[in-house]
Amino acid sequence: MNSLEGKTLFITGASRGIGLAIALRAARDGANVAVAAKSTEADPRLPGTIHTAAAAIEAAGGHALAVRCDIRDETAIEAAVNATVARFGGIDILVNNASAIWLRGTLATPMKRFDLMHEVNARGSYACAQACLPHLVKARNPHILTLAPPPTLDPRWWGPHLGYTLAKMGMSFVTLGLAQEFAEAGVAVNALWPHTVIATEALRMLPGIEVRRCRKPEIVADAAHAILVTPARVRTGRFLIDDDVLREAGVTDFDAYAVDPSMRPLPDLFLAEGAGELHGG
Repeated sequence: MNSLEGKTLFITGASRGIGLAIALRAARDGANVAVAAKSTEADPRLPGTIHTAAAAIEAAGGHALAVRCDIRDETAIEAAVNATVARFGGIDILVNNASAIWLRGTLATPMKRFDLMHEVNARGSYACAQACLPHLVKARNPHILTLAPPPTLDPRWWGPHLGYTLAKMGMSFVTLGLAQEFAEAGVAVNALWPHTVIATEALRMLPGIEVRRCRKPEIVADAAHAILVTPARVRTGRFLIDDDVLREAGVTDFDAYAVDPSMRPLPDLFLAEGAGELHGG
């Protein structure tokens, strides 16, 4: 299987960035995509809404459902899942892409920010999985793919931004647990993380990141596609890195994904080679 044609994807945070790139890649196959996100009106700081994303998906050859969904609210998730099933007849794939970020130390992290990250990242991923799983277990090749890093206890990643690391690792551990729990049911549950920092609209709001050294969201989208077309019982409980997945699929030239191919890519958070560069070490 090398196509997502006819498959239904429920993608959180798909109004822009990596989530939208994954949606558009699936749309080129003729997939159905539920765009589950909060953005219904344009924001000059963060362009893109569920409606503009749905239009782009349709233009790319897919079928879209724009559904406003705050994944901190399980009632909203249930309504979004029900609307997706009513429109497309089921759910084959859940992509937990939505995430909140705040790269500050403990004394500079208000509890409101701490709570937001945990409600969106770990709790939101768990809640979306819980709502989608009754439909996934009925699908022919069910997948849950979460944008989360390999679990780590390296203090370099805990000290500088404890709140964010705790919330992000929560997504990783949700992946680990669901993979074990639903292995016999044949649901593949994996995580995907970029090797380099990805140039998204949200990234541009963070200080100190040289966008020219980033890669485009399409590299994560292509890697996600390669994972999602794999038979579900072949691979589960894995923490995958985007360019490793693509190398396995035969890709050897990554310059097309670079914002500036002449620049050395900037390693992302939670990967050993990125600690010094991102934290000034």
